[in-house]
Amino acid sequence: MKLKDIRELLNARVLTGEGHLEDEVYVACGCDLMSDVLRYAKEDGLLLTGLVNKQVINTADMACMNSIVFVRNKLPNQELLDMAKEIDMLIMTTDYPLFEACGILYHNGLKGAEPKDEL
Repeated sequence: MKLKDIRELLNARVLTGEGHLEDEVYVACGCDLMSDVLRYAKEDGLLLTGLVNKQVINTADMACMNSIVFVRNKLPNQELLDMAKEIDMLIMTTDYPLFEACGILYHNGLKGAEPKDEL
C-alpha cells in the first residue's frame, strides 16, 4: 500500500517527508510500547502510535521504519519534526484512535508484522 493511500484512508495530514508519499509499505505496527515496536517492527514498515516523544523517532529509526502516523490528532513538537526531517522520515497525524486507524488499514489490505524470533 502506498503511503499516499494511507494518508487518504486515515484522512491524515502530512507533517514531514511528503516526498515519501509514493513509497510502499507492506506491514504496519500499532503500538505505544517502544520495546514492542522493536520486537514487531519490520524494515520500511509503518508505525502507528499515540506516544509523542523522542523515543518514538529514535525507535522507528533504529527499526528502519521510515514512516510514523500519530493517532488521536497528536502533534509532535518542532524538535521532533526537526529530528524526523534530519533522517528523512515521513510523519503524519490522524484524528482516528489507534484501534480504528489500525482496523481501517487492515480492512484495506495492510497486514500486521509477525513477532521477530522469540526472546
